[in-house]
Amino acid sequence: MAHLPEDVRAAFRFFAFYLANGTLVMELLEDFDYRPVVMAFGSGLEQVFAIFANVLDVDAAGSVTNYGDAEYRAAQWIRKVCDAGYEVDPPFADWEVALPL
Repeated sequence: MAHLPEDVRAAFRFFAFYLANGTLVMELLEDFDYRPVVMAFGSGLEQVFAIFANVLDVDAAGSVTNYGDAEYRAAQWIRKVCDAGYEVDPPFADWEVALPL
């Protein structure tokens, strides 16, 4: 069985670190302590990781090509959950928020 490429594993490690540390996309989330909201129940954390994984793009060599985009889209979902007045732009596509089986 093949393992995920090192670059992909590193992307998930950094994403998890910033998420848990409260420092995910500071320009979008700096005014919100989103951790109690996202981590209070498994479903919020599950959705954040699903969006990150769905948006993350990997090239044929196994290198992540859009870490910042994937991180930002996940952060937008967090911001919307914490701030009902925040408008996600562009709106999420179904494939971005789909929970893999």
